[in-house]
Amino acid sequence: MIKSNKLKIFNDPIYGFIRIPSTLIFNLIADPYFQRLRRISQMGLSYLVYPGAHHTRFHHALGSMHLMQQAIQVLRFKEVEITKEEEEGLLIAILLHDIGHGPFSHAMENSIVEDISHEYISLLFMQELNTRFNGSLTLAIEIFQGICPKKFLNQLVSSQLDMDRLDYLKRDSFYTGVAEGGINADRLITMLNVVDNELVVEEKGIYSVEKFLMARRFMYWQVYLHKTGLVAEQLLIRILKRAKELLGKGEVLPCSANLLFFMKNRISKNDFTPAILDTFSKLDDIDILAAIKNWQDHDDFVLSHLCQMIVNRKLLTIKLKNKPIATKRVDQFIENYKMLQRLTKEETAYFVFSGKIENRAYNHEKQNINILKKNGQLKDVAKASDQLNLKALSKTVTKYYICYPKDSV
Repeated sequence: MIKSNKLKIFNDPIYGFIRIPSTLIFNLIADPYFQRLRRISQMGLSYLVYPGAHHTRFHHALGSMHLMQQAIQVLRFKEVEITKEEEEGLLIAILLHDIGHGPFSHAMENSIVEDISHEYISLLFMQELNTRFNGSLTLAIEIFQGICPKKFLNQLVSSQLDMDRLDYLKRDSFYTGVAEGGINADRLITMLNVVDNELVVEEKGIYSVEKFLMARRFMYWQVYLHKTGLVAEQLLIRILKRAKELLGKGEVLPCSANLLFFMKNRISKNDFTPAILDTFSKLDDIDILAAIKNWQDHDDFVLSHLCQMIVNRKLLTIKLKNKPIATKRVDQFIENYKMLQRLTKEETAYFVFSGKIENRAYNHEKQNINILKKNGQLKDVAKASDQLNLKALSKTVTKYYICYPKDSV
């Protein structure tokens, strides 16, 4: 393998210049597996709601690595031991933490491959790269998996206050223009410390943590779970479902060879060979968008209309409620549209459906955020805070939705 000695800087709109700290990391960024992230959107179809939300997983990975560099510097200043090898492991783990995302990220996580999370595929990519790079990613993989003896190393990569969340909140807020999602990442990182091998936040940073959790709640309701983005994602899932159904009946659907492979084959964890991983690595948003543009003219009413809704942004109507949608109401919409378009009940179900969404800004049962008080005691942020709404943020809020075509009323 020919390796470059060039150490570059990237000009990022959020942080300014981001430095690439080592030749190994430069070569990982230059690898085709990682370059694919330039063609994977960070926020799926959210640009149908927020026109500026066209940033990619590539942006986010570099931004997370930059914040990790800052966190390492802060912790070392506080005499937390992080060796040179652990530093590189941390930077590689956070850089590659999202490398397993497929086209349109979370929207299609169970559409391309079934019951396989992006974290699992990220691990497969990291293991394959470890082979290519002669075992130099071994520590990064241990940190990513949480099997490293120093627990705080994994917490910096994956916890309720990690560099991943700090970057995506700040970045998504910037690109959507939703100011409520803005957080002071510098302040939060400056307040980090380690006690008994676990990541904690010093008491002076409690208000920054409160704002971080509130920002997360706002971003979920206003952006990630926005009803228009939600219905667009549901349409995308149903497009692939219908396409697979038609292919199963022998229909010919024009699309890229890599997409066609996953449309025709059900891939389980046991089937994910290096060859299939390589095929997956050639999939990106462009494959999906090109297919949708082609399929909007297909003879099948269901597939063509679903695709036209995405391409022309003429989406289904969606209503959000605090209580479950009555089955009788859903059935009425189904019957109306079925009669109007002369469809079967199964075909109509692609256009009329209900479901639920959940939002929990802080889960104190899962790797809670501990505040280090001045007397040395540790206290969960929800208990340490004098804000009653932090306890409310620990509860799961569920909302229910129904989607239907405008002309089915």
